[in-house]
Amino acid sequence: MKTKPLLASLLRIVMGVLAVCALGAIGYAVWQPGLEVKDGRHDRGANGIWLAHGWLGADSWFVDNGKQSEMARYRSPDSVKALASKLKAHGIKDVFPHLCPTDYKGEIAGVSPVHVETFLDAFGDFRVIPWVGGVKDSSVRMANPGWRKGFAQSISKLVADHPRLAGVQVNVEPLPVGTPEFLLLLEEVRAAMPATKVLSVAAYPPPTRWHPFPEIHWDESYFREVSRRCDQMAVMMYDAGQDYGKAYQHLMRGWTSEVLQWSEGAEVLLGVPAYHDAGVGYHNPKVENIPNALKGIHRGLEDAGLPSSYQGIAIYSEWETSDDEWQYLKEHFLKAH
Repeated sequence: MKTKPLLASLLRIVMGVLAVCALGAIGYAVWQPGLEVKDGRHDRGANGIWLAHGWLGADSWFVDNGKQSEMARYRSPDSVKALASKLKAHGIKDVFPHLCPTDYKGEIAGVSPVHVETFLDAFGDFRVIPWVGGVKDSSVRMANPGWRKGFAQSISKLVADHPRLAGVQVNVEPLPVGTPEFLLLLEEVRAAMPATKVLSVAAYPPPTRWHPFPEIHWDESYFREVSRRCDQMAVMMYDAGQDYGKAYQHLMRGWTSEVLQWSEGAEVLLGVPAYHDAGVGYHNPKVENIPNALKGIHRGLEDAGLPSSYQGIAIYSEWETSDDEWQYLKEHFLKAH
């Protein structure tokens, strides 16, 4: 005789669980952490993009990496002009050509002087800011004063040899929050360059409980310390291990507001992912992509009110951005050109 009350009790529990699940599903469906913007109001025409090594790198790089077949494309004046034309049409102002890794003495990767100048001829309307650095405690040995001196001197020579370069961007991966040697490195690089040159940093986003890895997230205090020592923070707002589109939009919304508040007057570029490293665990390209990133950024910029420190977005990377992604960018971020 106790069977019926027991079944009724179980039925109530099941119905309650189903009701909670249904409410959760409805709540997720109506939750809109991102925002679509198609009028270009968040585009200042000063966006950035990371470029491949071949555009500036020495001939030896192609040989050492078995890429001789690609040399003709990177060395062609027509290819360089076509790249400049495409990027200009998409609101890009700052370009970050790869010049990593640094060697054991602190010397940055070699360049082809003739092709650097050819590149600068075509990119006269841009700021060309080579991307230098490498892997912490491997190609980058910041704790070694001699290494830091060699790094700063190498950068000084690069911008002296090619004065049309706008500056450099320092990128060290990973870079745990609070690393004091990185602050010293920035101070020494800043002192080695003319005051008119841009010191940019490939910066890390704020901490989040959804990705608890302090080696690739910077808290407010450290973010501000880095910002005080440079002119530009290009924040790498990806590789956050997200598996749900709206969750990533929400993360981008919060990060946008935070980094703009913490920038200490440095220019801020909000880094968006246009690459397809599926299966690596820390990046799901079906979630961390340009559409979801832009939706979150748009909502965050509406919250932040477009402070003067906001420069635009930075795309990682040019060599993986598809035609569809360029088209989405035109329709959902850029002003009409």
